[in-house]
Amino acid sequence: MIIELFGQEIRLLFVSEENGIKLFLTAVLLLGLVLLRWVARGAVRMLMRGIDRDGPRFWARQIINLVVTVLLFLGVLSVWFDDPSRLATGIGLVTAGLAFALQKVITALAGYLVILRGGTFDVGDRITMGGVRGDVIALGFIRTTIMEMGQPPAVQGADPAQWVRSRQYTGRVVTVTNDKVFDEAVYNYTRDFPYLWEELTLPIRYQDDRARVEKLLLETARRHSVSQEEMPAEALRRMSEKYFVRGADLEPQVYWRLTDNWLELTVRFLTGVYGVRDVKDRMAREVLAELDAAGIGLASATFDVVGLPPLRITGREGPAPAG
Repeated sequence: MIIELFGQEIRLLFVSEENGIKLFLTAVLLLGLVLLRWVARGAVRMLMRGIDRDGPRFWARQIINLVVTVLLFLGVLSVWFDDPSRLATGIGLVTAGLAFALQKVITALAGYLVILRGGTFDVGDRITMGGVRGDVIALGFIRTTIMEMGQPPAVQGADPAQWVRSRQYTGRVVTVTNDKVFDEAVYNYTRDFPYLWEELTLPIRYQDDRARVEKLLLETARRHSVSQEEMPAEALRRMSEKYFVRGADLEPQVYWRLTDNWLELTVRFLTGVYGVRDVKDRMAREVLAELDAAGIGLASATFDVVGLPPLRITGREGPAPAG
């Protein structure tokens, strides 16, 4: 486009009637896709009104977003690069620019595809990703949103610092970029086997009734652990068919460990992923009550003072004070 300013003709680069029409068509395309997305999401809400699960709603929104994104990309290419030669040149320039300037974004998008295609995790799964532990509450093209949970005392010192001393929500919502799937291990607590082997450890004095304490731990664990009737064996079988996993004991077991100060009894039992703190709390209360009734105490690192050495006080003689 050429304009005249102070008697001089000035040619404006990239400003022409053709580009104006393309800008108008791009704006119409964008507005139409936004309207299409709004209508599609409204239709999904109406169709899934009676479904209580969040998974179908989430994946429906994901499909709508993917379709709208693909249509937008194809539409912009059709409007601005109608000439095949210009299209090849434009794609080359855009690709080079994106590869340099948006490396992290492209990697995060690739991570999103890996998460979906590889079944790494799904919305609602309990995972550890990028140093964050918690439940996945949203999954986007670039970021994964996690409802953070605390850490048990054994790993309380790990980063980031947390004040909740168990696997319960802290209240913080954390976003982690999807490119972490390429750099770090992703721990999934619920994907194929929604159970955990937990342990409860008691230090017992060597002179106490060790067999009675072991029996007490086993009985308490059997009352509160997951029984075989609750299908953990079937879940373990499905996991063994999918992966190379050796058989595991599902019944509670007690293991002894000798130390310099006491005998350490550890009961290992199977429990669900959720509510672990409640289960161990009930078990601890019952075990302590039974130990008190049996007159058995827990060992601790204490010192008994059995005697004191004689104390002698001496002083120097001097002249008596005057008066």
